[in-house]
Amino acid sequence: MATDPTSRPANLIATPFTGKPRSRWGRPLAIAAAVVFLISSAFPVVGGFVTDRDAWPKWWGVLDVSIAFVLATLAIAILVLASGRVDKQAEDSSYRAYRVLIHGIFLMMVVFVLFGDQIVWRNCLTGFVWRYWLLLYGLPAWFALFGTTAA
Repeated sequence: MATDPTSRPANLIATPFTGKPRSRWGRPLAIAAAVVFLISSAFPVVGGFVTDRDAWPKWWGVLDVSIAFVLATLAIAILVLASGRVDKQAEDSSYRAYRVLIHGIFLMMVVFVLFGDQIVWRNCLTGFVWRYWLLLYGLPAWFALFGTTAA
């Protein structure tokens, strides 16, 4: 019986540790940020259909800004925790996600052409743009904290 590591089955060979240890708060923080991002994204969607802003409840805007503040805080925390931990695997996962997310720009153009007259863009465009930028900017750090598996 050979003791050469290449003669053992692949699942018994431990992968070498190449990075910093993961924070125990990394994955829960990444999941919380994803949930808050989805909740926060509902506000510009609804806001795009509000034609009379004066008749809309004032608490809606306060809630939107409050959740956006929580989202920005979570994004900063993710960027700080993932500092120096974005490895090749997180970068590869980000680039795969970018290939899908880049179609969001095309989708917004299609929505603008087909439904541009029914949507009040001044109520929602800023919200869409900064959330989309935050998603694209923080995605490598998010994948580094969430933990990815090689595809």
